[in-house]
Amino acid sequence: MLNNRKIKLKIKEKEIIQKHITTEFIRLDAFLKLCDAVQSGGHAKIVIQDGEIKVNGEICEQRGKKLRVGDKVEFEHKIYEII
Repeated sequence: MLNNRKIKLKIKEKEIIQKHITTEFIRLDAFLKLCDAVQSGGHAKIVIQDGEIKVNGEICEQRGKKLRVGDKVEFEHKIYEII
């Protein structure tokens, strides 16, 4: 006989971190460094190329993607919002 117990999971809400930029745009790799989400430009390159980064809800593999005010970058259960 099968055990029909239900498993309840708590899904942790993603932390939202707002970052202010003073320029018209910032490149994705530079933004990850600005937020201290990665240790270096090389680390940024690896996580971007491995498809670990989402920009506005979609996986982005473009290191030089231009981000502007209002864009949201998701990495390691955190959302970085440009203000």
